[in-house]
Amino acid sequence: MAERFDLVIIGAGSGGLTAAGFAAQLGAKVALVEKHRIGGDCTWTGCVPSKALLKVAKVAHEARQASHYGIVAEPPRADMARVRAYVQGVIGEVYAHEAPAELRRNGIEVVLAPARFLDAQTIAAGDRTLAAKYFLICTGAHPVRPAMDGLDETPFITYEAIFDLAELPPRLAVVGGGPIGCEMAQAFQRLGSQVTLFAERLLPKEEPEVNQTLRAVFEREGMQLVPGRARSARRQGAAIRVESDAGHAEVDTLFIATGRRPNIAGLDLAKAGVQADARGIPVDASLRTNVKHIFAAGDVLGGHQFTHFAGWQAFLAARNALLLGNASGFTDIVPWVTFTDPEVAHVGLTEAEARAKHGASAKVSQWAMNRTDRALCDNDADGFLKVISLGNGALLGATMVAPRAGEAITEFTLALNHRLKVTDLANAIHAYPTYSSAAQQLAAGVAVESFLSGATGKIIQGLSKIMR
Repeated sequence: MAERFDLVIIGAGSGGLTAAGFAAQLGAKVALVEKHRIGGDCTWTGCVPSKALLKVAKVAHEARQASHYGIVAEPPRADMARVRAYVQGVIGEVYAHEAPAELRRNGIEVVLAPARFLDAQTIAAGDRTLAAKYFLICTGAHPVRPAMDGLDETPFITYEAIFDLAELPPRLAVVGGGPIGCEMAQAFQRLGSQVTLFAERLLPKEEPEVNQTLRAVFEREGMQLVPGRARSARRQGAAIRVESDAGHAEVDTLFIATGRRPNIAGLDLAKAGVQADARGIPVDASLRTNVKHIFAAGDVLGGHQFTHFAGWQAFLAARNALLLGNASGFTDIVPWVTFTDPEVAHVGLTEAEARAKHGASAKVSQWAMNRTDRALCDNDADGFLKVISLGNGALLGATMVAPRAGEAITEFTLALNHRLKVTDLANAIHAYPTYSSAAQQLAAGVAVESFLSGATGKIIQGLSKIMR
């Protein structure tokens, strides 16, 4: 006999956990099915371990730079066993709030087994059969293997294994200039590896100025950057030789970071009548698949692959399944952050997107971080704030490259959500000295320029001259 539930969620990453917690709060009978580990990539091989490792790498970098500030310190050396212990300790602290026992205490039935559809109403999970009024697929994604000659015969690692390295690679090749590639390349360079990064462009989805800034920072820190796509990888004695059209490197370890692909294999979606392909699972605005009582959310859709976006979508999918009405599971206002140093944060439209949509009416304003006092105090003056708006001041998007840019971008996310203008940011007092004060400085400049260029401004300028 099948066990019956109001909602069965397949996948216990950020999306599944968020949806399950919300459904349980509503009083629904909910089951959360996970074939591997509760927490998914974010907890075990993604956000949590990467940010912990980036912290360790920053400590090493600052120790190496200590003499600049008049501090005498020994050159740092990475003890990878202790580094790994620190990273695993952070993972353990996060997992403590996601462990099956904790979830069950909150009214969630946890099933640790692979799930596959038997039909549109039923799944098999291990030796159990679960039936539900609604299903939600949140199975995430996995690393993509790029088309590189010789890669099948060459040992390499992805983000699924890089946090388990027992020793620091003396020479590391990173293939891929996306967020994962950039973060890990900088982390291992700072830990003491000689890193060679193969990428046609760093963070290609970001503004062109981001690539320029990060290239300058990475090269200053000693990283070798090879432009162009990596074409081949082969063993060469005890080493690995990686080649692109623009250069090559001989390394000890090869790290592949060329994107992720939705996890749909093994689900037997066809038995439920759910349409899907290698690009992911198509859904409508309410996050329903073509089978109306089966929803999908997060990375498995093949769109934005961010933990916070997956959680937001899964929450809305559960809401649409269990409550009256429908909320859209899509928005153009999605912030994201790459946690390099400096961080790269973005929300809304880029300049190119704004030009394509609004033409010459799109206005670009920039503020260099070396004009922000806190950045000068911290010797962290690399970066900028770039804001895209319309002539009437309506905000369209923002990119910030600075320490803690991920915290500061929330101001622009809220502004976009509430349809604020750039001048509204100028009117809000910002604490000093902070990195976010760059937003007020930029906005104040835009507000004054806009005011003085208008008819009223010209009159006031004239009156000011008379009164002087």
